[in-house]
Amino acid sequence: MLLQEQVPLAPRTTLGVGGAARWFAEVDTEDSLVEAVQLARERSLPLFVLGGGSNLVVADEGFPGLVVHIALRGVTQAEDRFSVAAGENWDEFVSCAVALNFGGVECLAGIPGTVGGTPVQNVGAYGQEVSATIEQVRVLDLNTLHFVDMPSPACEFAYRRSLFNSRERGRYVVTGVVYRLVQGAAPHLAYADLQRYFRGRGETATLGETAAAVREIRHGKGMLLVNGEPDCRSAGSFFKNPIVAQAIYDRIAAEAETPPPCYPDQPGFVKIPAAWLLEQAGFHKGFAMERAGISSRHTLAIINRGGATTREIVVLWDCIVARVEEKFRIRLQPEPVWVGPNRPGAAAA
Repeated sequence: MLLQEQVPLAPRTTLGVGGAARWFAEVDTEDSLVEAVQLARERSLPLFVLGGGSNLVVADEGFPGLVVHIALRGVTQAEDRFSVAAGENWDEFVSCAVALNFGGVECLAGIPGTVGGTPVQNVGAYGQEVSATIEQVRVLDLNTLHFVDMPSPACEFAYRRSLFNSRERGRYVVTGVVYRLVQGAAPHLAYADLQRYFRGRGETATLGETAAAVREIRHGKGMLLVNGEPDCRSAGSFFKNPIVAQAIYDRIAAEAETPPPCYPDQPGFVKIPAAWLLEQAGFHKGFAMERAGISSRHTLAIINRGGATTREIVVLWDCIVARVEEKFRIRLQPEPVWVGPNRPGAAAA
């Protein structure tokens, strides 16, 4: 394990903002991960685990402790089960599964980041959630420094949530995931964007065509990482789609000129697209505030327009939250993880 000092974190994130890690170590084995954790404890350093950097906002001050970058690699297959190390590139794994004609993750193509982040956020897109395919998650329990294989029910998956980012946030470090996929499965085409994409073809799309379509749609929305495209300097969808009681939705629909779209959730609750709330509150595609802004192709992507500071991102973030709350009495929750000292602003989550 190589320990480094003052390593810039902005280049290691897709948003591209923030300061340096006081200490930084890359680990490519489970033993070196334990070694890094023990080092942090011996020096009384706060610990942050970094994967692909696609869902982070790093403070301008950086991180005052030890950042551990997970670089564990390896993919093994046993029939319909794929055991994948946390440091593997997620989109490359999707491509591998689809090429072998295994379904279950084809709509999650093009999502940046590493495998280790997928169970933490319960990554989802275009009608699929990764939790539907996860059989178990291998973790290091920081309370005991023992490795544990947690079956899917123990992970407490929900919309954009899991045990790892809610009730036991900070307790576990993911080192691997076992996915159970379906060989020869028909692609999941429930999402409206995909239905429009394949409309009129007169034939069933393949898994490979579906994954390619998802990447093309994501690219069109600026949600596919492409070097040199400014709309790609983002942390992905910045706000979660709020889940509200039916009565709240009915109140918003009655007050709006056009009722917002909604999708059923648990009984008595519906999900409202956060993008609709932003647009109705005046935050259109291409909106700019200093060097922060909103993607010209996707309302939910806050972008670094070039040389932005984290402070500028936070100012726009807080402005959006405040206006949406004022107009709809709904408080938006961010998807990205904050890294560093307590973030400034009244809308801190």
